Amino acid sequence: MTGEEIEELEAREEGGLAGEATELYSGQYPIVIEGLRNAFGEQAVHENLSLKVRKGEILGVVGGSCSGKSVLMRTIIGLQRPIAGSVEVFGRSITDSAPDEAIGVRNRWGVLFQGGALFSTLTVGENVEVPLKKFYPEIGRTLLHEIAAYKVRLSGLPEEATSKFPAELSGGMRKRAGLARALALDPELLFLDEPTAGLDPIGAAAFDRLLRELTDTLNLTVFLITHDLDTLHEICDRVAVIAEKQVIAVGTIPELLEADHAWIQEYFNGPRGRAAMAAQNRSKPMDTGAGPRA
Repeated sequence: MTGEEIEELEAREEGGLAGEATELYSGQYPIVIEGLRNAFGEQAVHENLSLKVRKGEILGVVGGSCSGKSVLMRTIIGLQRPIAGSVEVFGRSITDSAPDEAIGVRNRWGVLFQGGALFSTLTVGENVEVPLKKFYPEIGRTLLHEIAAYKVRLSGLPEEATSKFPAELSGGMRKRAGLARALALDPELLFLDEPTAGLDPIGAAAFDRLLRELTDTLNLTVFLITHDLDTLHEICDRVAVIAEKQVIAVGTIPELLEADHAWIQEYFNGPRGRAAMAAQNRSKPMDTGAGPRA
């Protein structure tokens, strides 16, 4: 994410209703996309794309290179204006609202971009404080620091990381710092773009476990772009497949394995897909058939 994109996102966030009291979303689908079309010049990225994200799920989003996964996420959060179609978040239109219109939803989601997209001149704690200052300027400095420190710990970082600059952190720690900032406003929705990319297998598995725990504990709905097959098998409730400029299938991995589509079969039944499935099966407790213990 570029500096200009960060500034644009902040400007749009300022249009949100700072401090507005909102009830938790009670509907079934916090994200509803219908007939979406995105294009850059003559190059169409999405054509008639539709998708519904269920409340409380971790939805994995996969697709080949240049299939428009990140463009879709940017459209949902209002950074990309579609040519046609509609996007609703918490029952409120994103596509029909002016960028500076106070629609009262942007303070109810958190975003973790690739690489963390942290401000390099701010400490981790100061990065976490950025959205808090935007939406809740009345919060005092002491409480602001306490909230930031709590979010840093919640992301799995030691408290001393709060005072460090992004350049002083490892790649995995930067991802967690970005997650801490995404959680700053106690969001209902969490958007993650390739959160385990570049991490070693141990670090990626630890991040997956943390995300699953946070989702269950905080009642989050997660829109997760990833190419990590282990992540898809380990924590995703469903997977949406983008190909041919549309979402061609949505379901659990066993359901997708039944799909008669060449790309899906190659992705999930290829060598890496089979290895990820075998690893998942090995991690499951063995059923001895002896029944529950007394």
